[in-house]
Amino acid sequence: MRLDHQIRPEPATQFKRTPQVERDRDLIAEYLEDSSHFPGGHAAGIARPTSTADVSTLIQNAKRILPIGAQSSLTGGATPLGELVIVTDRLDRITSYNGTEISAQAGIPIEALQETLANRNAYYPPVPTFGGAFAGGVVSTNAAGAATFKYGTTRDWVNGLTVVLADGSILNLSRGEIISHPDGFFELVNQNGTFRIPVPSYKLPNVPKCSAGYFADKEMDLIDLFIGSEGTLGIITEIRFKVITPCPTTVLVWLTLPKTTTAFSILQQLREESQFTWKSHDSRGLDVAAIEHIDRHSLDLLRAEKMDQKFSISIPEDTEVSLLVQLEVPPDSLKIPSDAYNQVGEALSATAPDTPLVRLCRLLSAAGVLERTEIVLPQDHRRKNELFRFREAVPEIINRRIKIAQQKVDSRIKKIAADMIVPFSLLRESIELFEHEFRKRNLEFAIWGHISDANLHPNVIPRNLDDVHQGEDAVLECGKKIVALGGCPLAEHGVGRNTVKQTLLKILYGHAGIQQMRNVKKVLDPLGKLSPGVLFSEK
Repeated sequence: MRLDHQIRPEPATQFKRTPQVERDRDLIAEYLEDSSHFPGGHAAGIARPTSTADVSTLIQNAKRILPIGAQSSLTGGATPLGELVIVTDRLDRITSYNGTEISAQAGIPIEALQETLANRNAYYPPVPTFGGAFAGGVVSTNAAGAATFKYGTTRDWVNGLTVVLADGSILNLSRGEIISHPDGFFELVNQNGTFRIPVPSYKLPNVPKCSAGYFADKEMDLIDLFIGSEGTLGIITEIRFKVITPCPTTVLVWLTLPKTTTAFSILQQLREESQFTWKSHDSRGLDVAAIEHIDRHSLDLLRAEKMDQKFSISIPEDTEVSLLVQLEVPPDSLKIPSDAYNQVGEALSATAPDTPLVRLCRLLSAAGVLERTEIVLPQDHRRKNELFRFREAVPEIINRRIKIAQQKVDSRIKKIAADMIVPFSLLRESIELFEHEFRKRNLEFAIWGHISDANLHPNVIPRNLDDVHQGEDAVLECGKKIVALGGCPLAEHGVGRNTVKQTLLKILYGHAGIQQMRNVKKVLDPLGKLSPGVLFSEK
């Protein structure tokens, strides 16, 4: 992986060549499992193209293709089941930057993209939690993360795509160029004539995040059909992302709260204050980009693994909920000595300046939790990284425990996790729903997520195979009720090959909606060669 952060355009293709396909079993074995540990991975071969032309040639010569990136998929969508695997890690160039937009090939890790932008005092906001995810995978799933509350999802930040279609033809899309007909179809012309792509008629849930199959809307942009399509309609090889400049100055705030009611109250206030700041453009107002939460069950896991000691993070015994807040502040508001904000007297004194951090301290003091708060200023990169790693330790611990259960109890034990979102007004109801369905089945569980969006990740920690079955049943029951609440049971991770998630997709759109997706794919991929079995079964 080349991470020199230089802008290097893709070289012009002088002649058509056939990229090498590796069939060595040991080499193939490295690409047979993604982060979901979906079983049964096997591949016809591995190819690592370095250009869009390479991808085109590979598609024309293969019967079945699966594009993969960092294999950070949590749905089995990057686990091959007999296809030729196109690994995008050599499509790793950043090809241009003009101050408002950056072009990158599909294999560039998001963290490398961010580092390149940071060197130019620019920033790409809707980053997923895992910085190692590749740009192509992020776009293919319309992935999102914590900062959706302020910035929206990946879809909102994509200006252009280069896509290789199932026949090998290359489609260069710019937002605003191709809009669907009012009667609900796109009309494209290629060397074989004119063809129409139908736009599905189902309605997407009205929530900030949705990673649930093909996008659909009246007079929609063709670019949006490929974003979130999980490699089933074409292979994305290059993306043009919008960016912002200058980089935001971010303060990290760690809260340990003794009551869930207190957490909801603070959450509500932070949301409302931030939304008012965005409208009023008050430089002294609170400007929260993201709020994440970890429940008591998750905190118990962290304590059991001594993660609090490893990262020197205080978690009082009476803590029911912890919140991790990303607060953006004007750089000139940080000229006060850094320790002033961790001392109640300094922050609350009558002479304290009116800054976002002082306002935050006063809000937390009024809630009675300022002394349970850690504030990390922007320059303290080490501490910020520790808090982020502490948060990420929760899913890592659960994955490790599942591996142990597979080895010691039953190899068929697998991860049972959901990724659901509701309208924010129904957040409490969704948490109560998850807890009720898990407790009813006597399941061990933990819940965390991007609470500023009401997007949560309820996870079952299976002790045996029966827990797996019970957990799947609970997730499906929750999914039905989330849809009834106007939410989305597939918020940011996609669908992939996971049978539970594919069932949730049917619950969301119905059998008619799935058939409409099949009709779209049939036009663009009549032979079914691209990512077969992803999103929905082949039959």
